Amino acid sequence: MRTLNDITPPSRRRESDIASPRHHERPRFPLATLGAITLVIVVSIGALFYFSSARVEVTPNTVSAAVQSSFVATKSAGDLPFEIITAQKIASQSVKGSGTKTVNSSASGTITIYNTQSKSQRLVTNTRFATAAGLIFRIHTAVTVPSGTSAKPGSVSTKVYADQAGSSYNVGATSFTIPGFAGTPLETAVYARSVSAMTGGASGTIPVVDAAVEAQTRSALSTALAPDLLASLSTQIPSGYSLLEGAATTTYEDLGVAPSSTTGMVEVKEQGTITAVIFPNATIAKAIAASVTGLGYNGEPLTLAPASKLLLSSEGLPDAEATSFSFTLAGTASLIYTVDPTRIAAAVSGKTRSSAEVALTNYPEVKRAVLVLRPFWRQAFPQDPSTISIVVNNP
Repeated sequence: MRTLNDITPPSRRRESDIASPRHHERPRFPLATLGAITLVIVVSIGALFYFSSARVEVTPNTVSAAVQSSFVATKSAGDLPFEIITAQKIASQSVKGSGTKTVNSSASGTITIYNTQSKSQRLVTNTRFATAAGLIFRIHTAVTVPSGTSAKPGSVSTKVYADQAGSSYNVGATSFTIPGFAGTPLETAVYARSVSAMTGGASGTIPVVDAAVEAQTRSALSTALAPDLLASLSTQIPSGYSLLEGAATTTYEDLGVAPSSTTGMVEVKEQGTITAVIFPNATIAKAIAASVTGLGYNGEPLTLAPASKLLLSSEGLPDAEATSFSFTLAGTASLIYTVDPTRIAAAVSGKTRSSAEVALTNYPEVKRAVLVLRPFWRQAFPQDPSTISIVVNNP
């Protein structure tokens, strides 16, 4: 028999059902969390592709070779061209004068006479040479200038003397014409130039310096000029050219003495001129490699490393008009193979990592190569070489 307490009213049953969850239903996975995980995966995959790369890091091959060979270079042309560069500086120092003397001397110096005719040209003693300012110098012995052309004139060097005494004839390097040829075809066919100043011209009373003091001063000036001349010359070496040891020569010239602004003092002046032969680095490197027996060189592009220890020897450096230059090189050359990035990219394009490694072993310019492919599952380099990055490391 049921009592009234055992019966739950319908209204209370509904409230009880709502308040008590059903234990057999699974909780739902939050959609926001699922979306975040998906976004992370997509971004990660995108980043892998965005930062994907195909790169080859190459260390060039370097060889060291003992050199003892003779060479012939030609001016600005041929398999081994050369160029001539020069630098000039003047240094002075004030020293105590030891008195004065009266002088009346003429300036003199050396000129080079050029001939562009197809026949030689003889110039008699006392032939006049004029500067642009009208100063006249003369040769004291007859000379014959060889034939030549406008591109390669014949030339001869000789000494000239000022027509008059005085310091005004102590002119710097300049050009000369021959007044006797004025108005004729020879006016432009035969001419002259000097590469250093005319010196020795003086007139009147000049200060003098004790001979021993002057000699000591000039020696000090020459010593001081040497590094300055070399530094000045270095600034004139074009990019891609090399100056070898022994390929430069320095001369010094006494520019006389002059009164100083300080009473009782005299200015001693010395002029230094440095001249050098330079070669394109790539061509001298190839010439050296070709001259070394047993190197196995087949004409690949090379450069000559600064670490090379080579000494150039010759009977004399060429002058400004020389068309060829014979010399020898002795010592040790450090030669670096030149890596062409486009050639390396073409060698590995479309290849798997292992195939690319094998292919690069056939390139003499490659000493070591590191192949980088990203993402990590990428197995081959792209077919398009332009999409492959080539990095050349210093050897």
